[in-house]
Order: sequence, then structure tokens, then C-alpha cells
Amino acid sequence: MGKLRRFGCVVRVRPEKLDYYKKLHANPWPEVNEMIKVCNLQNFSIYHKNGFLFSYLEYTGDDYQADQAKMAAHLKTQEWWQETSLCQQSLEGEPEDSLWVEMEEVYHLD
Repeated sequence: MGKLRRFGCVVRVRPEKLDYYKKLHANPWPEVNEMIKVCNLQNFSIYHKNGFLFSYLEYTGDDYQADQAKMAAHLKTQEWWQETSLCQQSLEGEPEDSLWVEMEEVYHLD
């Protein structure tokens, strides 16, 4: 097991798609949840406030890039991302095709 890495990410949610986004996550696809675990991610949560989605997750593996590539190659996860990306939009100042962007951790207490 690798050293624990924490990630906070943010994206805008399309107001007209918020209810659909919440509906998707109320019943996430089991294959997608399983792939998240297989790729060494845990304690994954998504929050909403004022048009923004914030995610928190922890990575416990040894090769983050390889695990992300494995997830990206998973067909059911690709389908999930197609559905959820319709609900999201890039933040101002970020490339138009970027969605979730990593945030800087400024404080942590165990």
C-alpha cells in the first residue's frame, strides 16, 4: 500500500442538470463504484453548494497515473463519465475541456 494522498477537486454544475446529477449519484452504477475501489480510491464524497461540486477522495495505491489510466480504460466508467459530464462545466479561467480540477490543500488535521 502506498502513502495516503488526499485530493479535493471542484467543478461547476449546470443548474438545469443538478437534479439529474443528484439522481445519478443516488443510485451509482455498481461497476463504477467497484472500479473506484480497484483503483485504490477510498473515502470518496461529492458535495454541492451554490452551483459548485466539491469532491474529496483518498488514494492509497503506489502508482496514481497507472490507476487513473486503468479507470479511464474501463468501459462502464467511460459511459458514466459521459452521463455526468453533461451535468458539469469548466470553471472560469480553466481550459474549456477541463472539468474536475484539483484544489490546493491549505490545511489538514488528523
